[in-house]
Amino acid sequence: MTEVVLITGGSRGIGAATALACARAGFNVGVVYRERADAAAGVVASCLAEGVDAVAVEADVAVEADVLRAFAAVTDRLGPLTGLVNNAGVVAPPSRVDGLDTARIERMLRVNVLSAFLCAREAVRRMSTRHGGRGGAIVNLTSGAARLGAPGEYVDYAASKGAIDTFTIGLAHEVAQEGIRVNAVRAGYIYTGMHASGGEPDRVDRVKAFVPMRRGGQPEEVAQAVLWLLSDASAFTTGSFIDVTGGR
Repeated sequence: MTEVVLITGGSRGIGAATALACARAGFNVGVVYRERADAAAGVVASCLAEGVDAVAVEADVAVEADVLRAFAAVTDRLGPLTGLVNNAGVVAPPSRVDGLDTARIERMLRVNVLSAFLCAREAVRRMSTRHGGRGGAIVNLTSGAARLGAPGEYVDYAASKGAIDTFTIGLAHEVAQEGIRVNAVRAGYIYTGMHASGGEPDRVDRVKAFVPMRRGGQPEEVAQAVLWLLSDASAFTTGSFIDVTGGR
């Protein structure tokens, strides 16, 4: 049976690179996006060109009704789910904690944390042998910031990713006997459009001197780690983390 993966935040950056990597590995791919329908359509077209099936679904994964609709649309089109990549996330302009307002904190937690819980819940309901599924894999995208704290810039973002680290471990242990593996990839300074949405498009070039490898990473490098964790090659790996951070 063909593997089916749902990727949130799949229209750009790491999500788009992961979608294409999965398609090349033979997965049918569900691309879930909140905006940029043209970009999502382009990702789907690239996946279809690899000879697999693919679909794009517009949804805000921080909204429960949208999550339910997205999972239904992907599985109705592609078949039973075997993989989930929780990639959707946001960052905001640099700020100290004493400069944060409630709206920013709530948005950070809703998009970066709540969405992962909602999507993982729906994936478990479909993949767990406890619920009649055939197992599968969940990969959460987190960040090196979870270990470093991002002081003076993104403590709220770092804290949201720290929550995902803990969530990964807890869920992995919870469903380990139900055929589901749960792991995470911690991304470092990666050349994606997220930095522009945080008000600093050239951030990677500014901070790469602090990376032992003295460069930023590419989305495709992160995608390969995600693909390994989705694949049978990592069949004895759960509750684990791969740091794609250039050593930082």
